[in-house]
Formats: sequence, structure tokens, C-alpha cells
Amino acid sequence: MHGSETDQHLDRRTILASLGVAAALGLAGPLRAAGPGAKALGPGLRDLLGRASDSSLDALGQPGAFYNDPAVRIALPLVGKAAGGASGGLGGTLLGLLDKGQQLGLTDNLVRKLNDAAGAAAREAKPIFRSAIGRLSLADVPGIATRRDGATQYLRSTAGTDLGLRLRPLVDKGLASVGALQELDRLSARSSLLQTAGLTRDRIGGSVTEQALNGIFRYIGNEEGRLRDNPAGALGGVLKGLLGQ
Repeated sequence: MHGSETDQHLDRRTILASLGVAAALGLAGPLRAAGPGAKALGPGLRDLLGRASDSSLDALGQPGAFYNDPAVRIALPLVGKAAGGASGGLGGTLLGLLDKGQQLGLTDNLVRKLNDAAGAAAREAKPIFRSAIGRLSLADVPGIATRRDGATQYLRSTAGTDLGLRLRPLVDKGLASVGALQELDRLSARSSLLQTAGLTRDRIGGSVTEQALNGIFRYIGNEEGRLRDNPAGALGGVLKGLLGQ
């Protein structure tokens, strides 16, 4: 094959590859408003989001992953915050004492255990994220197609609350299994500061769940962007089929 025939063959392959990426991502047609008869999210885009979710949860489920990444590290919940966001009086004192305690290493073991609990929850969270992704429907959200983390943001806006509720039991289980609750009780027995600050088991569980969910979505969004940058690598099977390879 020579000359123009080669060029035509390459052009055909390029066009098919481009169409294949669009179809695989579920973006070949316009996004329609979700309703009773809404179609399921495009299988390619759902697969992309599932891959990003699995990869992110695998990464965050590794020992020390949450604690070692300052962007997602779980911290003690803020206490004593006034309605306007400022802290003062007793609240400011408590915040200062807790911060000083962490600087001195008095609460660092608790913080590490909170991060370990988040990692334990991440290791068990694949089914609930896959289930949420499978229930997504198309909606009139252009960002799904144009934003590097569009599918992640869509998942968060439509299923974030439910995912938080489903993640909480996994976090509570993790808090117990890594000894975080025992460490909280030990510190509370030594000083009334934590109790005065309102750092109860329930508050700790809610805070770790919220922070862990934020970290998970951060990782999923980053991974979605990476996969979009290399769709042929992420969805090579689909493209090979379209190209007849």
C-alpha cells in the first residue's frame, strides 16, 4: 500500500479511533435529562469511573496511604468553632490545646489510628462505590464530557450522601479494628480535654467518614483525569475491536 492509499488508511484509522473513544466514554450523543425512562450511564463512561474508583480505593487501602499524603490525611475534627467560623473563648482554648497536644505527640497515635481506620474502610468500599456507579443515569450535565473529573463530580453530586451513609459502618468497623476507639478512651481517661471538646466516638466516626470520603473522591477525580488523558490505554479493548485488530 503506497501514497494516497496509505494516507486514506491512516485517516480511516484516526477517525475510527476518535469515534471509538467517544463511544467508549458514552459521549457519542447528547446527554439527556434524567427521568423515569432515563438510560443508564454510557457503559464506557461507567467502566471508566469504575476503574478510577477501584484504583483509588486500592491506593488508599494501602497501609499508611491516608496519613502519608497530606492532601487526604485525616485530622482530629475541629472543635469549638463559632457560628461565624471564628473560634474564641473556651473554643479557642480547646483548639489551641489540642493543636499543642498534637505537636507534642500526645494525640499523634490517635490521629494515625484514625487514618488507619480510613484505609481499612477504603479496602472494603469497592462494592458500595461500584453499586452507586451502576445506578447512575444520564443527566444534562455538560461537565461530564468536558471536565477531566466530570464523571467523578457527577457521582459525588448524585450519590455522595448515600455513599457517606454506606461508608460510615465501614469506618466504625475500622475504628474499632485498628484500636482508634480504645486510644480515644485512653486519652479521655487521662484528661477531660477531649470530652470537653466534644470528641466523642460518634463525632470521631462522623468526621473520619467525611474526611475519608473527601479523600476518596479526590483520588477518583485525579485517576479519572489520568485515564481520560490516555483513553486508548484505559479502553484499549474497545478500540481494538473498532479498528479490527
